[in-house]
This record gives sequence, C-alpha cells and structure tokens, in this order.
Amino acid sequence: MTRTGRDRVASGRVHRPHHVQHRVMTQPYRLHYAPDNASLVVRLALESLGLPYETALVDRAARAQKSPTYLALNPGGLIPVLETPDGPIFETAAILLWLADRHAALAPAPDSPDRAGFLKWLFFAANTLHPALRITFYPDQYIGPDTDAQDRLRTHMQAEAAVLVDRVEALAAKAPPWLGDENTTVLDFYIACLLRWAALYPKGQSGCLTLRGRPALLALVTRLEASPAVRAAALAEGLGAAPFSAPQPPAPPEGSAT
Repeated sequence: MTRTGRDRVASGRVHRPHHVQHRVMTQPYRLHYAPDNASLVVRLALESLGLPYETALVDRAARAQKSPTYLALNPGGLIPVLETPDGPIFETAAILLWLADRHAALAPAPDSPDRAGFLKWLFFAANTLHPALRITFYPDQYIGPDTDAQDRLRTHMQAEAAVLVDRVEALAAKAPPWLGDENTTVLDFYIACLLRWAALYPKGQSGCLTLRGRPALLALVTRLEASPAVRAAALAEGLGAAPFSAPQPPAPPEGSAT
C-alpha cells in the first residue's frame, strides 16, 4: 500500500511509493496506478494472491500517463501498467489473466472445463461493459466538444450499460463457479469495480446505475467486501468500508481518481 512520505505495512507486506518511474524495482511487481482507476482491479488481484509489490503513483492531474516515461511502458497512455520480471504489461484483462495463470489462482486452470466460460465473460467485462461505461464518463473523447451531443451520447450509453449489467446479473444468478462463488476470481474483482464506477461516475450524475434490483450482484460484492484483499485496497485508495455495495467518492491519501 502507499502513503505519501512513509511506508506502511498491510497484509504482512511493505508497499513503498515510487513516483519516479525509472527507479530500480525492489519487489517482483510494480503497479503504476491512480486511485479508483482500472489499476484498482489489479491491486485487488495482487492483494488476494498475497504477492509483494510496489506502487508507482501516476499523477492524473498532471497528465503523467501521457508523459514520455509512461508512454514507454504503455504507448496507449492508459492506466494501469504492471512491471514484471517478464517486462511491463498493460491492458487490465491481460494483466489479470497473466497474474492468474502465473500464480495458478483466481481463474480456472487452462485445462479446466470452466475456462471457456470464464474467458468469454472476462473479455466481455474488458471489451464490452468497461468501454460502454468509459464512454459515459468521457463522452467528449468520443464525440467532441458539443455538450448537447455529449449528453445524448451519455444517455444512450448509460441505457446500454444498464442492459449489459443486467446481463451480468442474470449470469451471476446462475452461480457459475467463476463468478460470485466462494472461490474468488479476477472476474469477480473486475465486475465489482465496474459496478462501483457505474454508480459513482460521471460526477454529478451518480446513481444512474446502481445495485437496486440486482440481488445476485449485490451478494457478490458484499461477499468480496469481507475479504482482506478488498479491505487493504480500500484503505490504500480511500474507498471507504463498503466500496462496492455502498460506494462513496474516493478520498485517497495521494493522487486523484480523475
């Protein structure tokens, strides 16, 4: 975990902030993160796996994700990046799948009959639901500066996102062994974070997509909130005691979510 100006021990591990991104790694993994960004999903996986890691704050207020140093790690200029002994990895789903396979946890094994179902819904989360939400958060990046056009696009995509979340609710109600089960997977973490962001953002329009009327997803996130991994990540990023079931805007000890 990260605290400005000092180290803090969490879950038996020491996490040190590294704001200068070219420093030599002292742990096997370094997570380039911003509070309450997609890096949160990766942090949850690292915590759940019990892995030692460092954090490097990406200062979004200064657009550090577009700096030459950061672009050398991720040419797309998006958060997160996970530096590993095999080199830097970007794209959230790729990082999650790499970690799960490398450490043989948080996902069905490659030869498991459950693998196909898990993979298609992991990439549904990454390639379908997450982009739909991102358009609602940043419509200007997709349609330009016309505010009326932005409002129309946001309204359309919020409706689309609600349909997609209902699709995940229906899936969770069927209780597949890789979603909402006692054996947590990276998909659980990804879906929980997406639901959090859908409820909180864009600022000023919170509550457009909530867990009301979605009991299977509410049960999923409530179970996750009892885990040490979620408690540690929530403390590190200022997410509160119920970051998924009753999300509040973050109050991070360093950095900014936007």
